Amino acid sequence: MQENSSDLQLATLRSRAMAFVIDDLIVTFIIMVIFWDNIIAASYDMNLMMQLIKVDLVMPLIFLKVIYHTFFVWYYGATIGKLVTKIRVIDANHWGRVSIFSSLLRAVGRIFSEMFFYVGFLIGFFNDGRKTFHDFTGKTLVVNA
Repeated sequence: MQENSSDLQLATLRSRAMAFVIDDLIVTFIIMVIFWDNIIAASYDMNLMMQLIKVDLVMPLIFLKVIYHTFFVWYYGATIGKLVTKIRVIDANHWGRVSIFSSLLRAVGRIFSEMFFYVGFLIGFFNDGRKTFHDFTGKTLVVNA
């Protein structure tokens, strides 16, 4: 990881998108493993499957995403997807490690961005820092590692 703040470069939207896909695949895989028996039991009944998705999977999925993103961004400065794409999250004010509170705010902001048709992600196309809604809520920047 870079120690010199003058060498920091913003992560590309492409690398951020790739990290997003990797992280969502990981979280989806974990949810599928946890709820595999329920998914198999509901696989032959469309109404039961819809109820499983709407009622039983939504809150655990949201909870797991918040825990996953909060922990990895706080502890490692990057999620697994960000580590693979060689980008990291830093504090926008002092360009250092992200606090647990900022990491939590960022994770919750990410959930809101997803809930509202990913509009929070689109914000990154229209500002100089490529900051998304969750970057603004967590006061973070995503840079090359």
